[in-house]
Amino acid sequence: SGGVGGRSFVGRRRVKDLRTPLITLLHKNALTGVDHHRSQPLFATSCSGGAVSIWDERRDEPVQVHNWGADTVSGVRFNPVETSVLASIGSDRNICLYDMRGGSPLRKVVLAMRSNCLCWNPMEAFNFTVANEDHCCYTFDMRNLSRALNVHKDHVSAVLTLDYSPTGRAFATGAYDKSIRMFDFDRGHSSEVYHTGRMQRIFSMLWSLDGKYLVSGSDETNLRVWKARADEKLGTRSAREAQKLRYDDQLVQRFQHHPEVKRIARHRHVPKAIKKASAKKRVMVESIKRKQGNLRKHSAPGAVAYAKERERNIVAEQK
Repeated sequence: SGGVGGRSFVGRRRVKDLRTPLITLLHKNALTGVDHHRSQPLFATSCSGGAVSIWDERRDEPVQVHNWGADTVSGVRFNPVETSVLASIGSDRNICLYDMRGGSPLRKVVLAMRSNCLCWNPMEAFNFTVANEDHCCYTFDMRNLSRALNVHKDHVSAVLTLDYSPTGRAFATGAYDKSIRMFDFDRGHSSEVYHTGRMQRIFSMLWSLDGKYLVSGSDETNLRVWKARADEKLGTRSAREAQKLRYDDQLVQRFQHHPEVKRIARHRHVPKAIKKASAKKRVMVESIKRKQGNLRKHSAPGAVAYAKERERNIVAEQK
C-alpha cells in the first residue's frame, strides 16, 4: 500500500514482476495496515479514518466496512485458524474483534496504554498477543477479554513488534530498547535476548516458516537474520555429533533445577543501558509494592484491594 497525491491505494503485484501492479484500489484515507486472507481472495485494510475495510480482489469497493469509534486503526490481522475472524488495534488503546459473517464488530477491550502490534497464535485459534507501550506483551483469549492469559515482561521500553513461530510455542518481540527477546507462549519472562552494538530500534519482526530463523528490521535501515536457537549449529552434522548434542540437552533437562545449572541456563549478557534501566525499573516496582503494602497495613480491612497483575491494565470491555 502507499499514497500518491494525498490519496491512498492498495496494489497487487506478481512476484516475478514487481514493477507493474495487477490491480490498484483507491482508498479515501491513509492506509496504516493490510493483511490477506489465508485462502480466499480477500484482504483487510486499516486506515487513519478509524475504519477496517474488507476488500475483494475482484471489486473496486470494499465489501464490508467496520467502524467503532477509533480515530486511527494502526493494524489489522486475520486469524489463521478461524479465518472469518480478524482483530485490529487502534490509537485510542483499543483492541477490536470482527467477524466477516456478521455485519458489526464483536467486542472491544480498552487497555491502559496503546498497543503497537497484534499477532494471532497460529496453533491456538482463540489466542492472540499484543505488544504494548508499557514495556509488556499481553496474551488474550478472545472468548474472555476481561483478563489476560499471560503478561510477558523483561523489556525496558515500548514493545513495537512481535511475531509467532510456526509451531505457536514461542514468539519474538522487538522493542524501542534496541533488543529482541524470545518468549515461550506460556511464560512471563523471556528465554533469550539478542542485541548488537549497531542495531537501533526494532520496528519489524518475522519468523521463518521452518522455525529456524528470525528476520528483524531496525531503525538504521538494516535487515538482520538471527538463529531461533542461538546455540544451534548450522550445516550438516554427523550421527555421532547429533547423538552427543541430544545427550547434552537431556543432561541439562534432567538437572535443570540444580542452582548452578539454573544460573548458567538463565544468564544472558545485556548492554549496560538495558541493565541499568532494568535495575531502575525493579526499584520502582518494589517501591510501588511497598507503598501499597503500607496503605493496606494502615487502612481498614478491604479498603485497599489487591490489583491482579493480569487485570490491572484492562480499563474496559465493550460488546
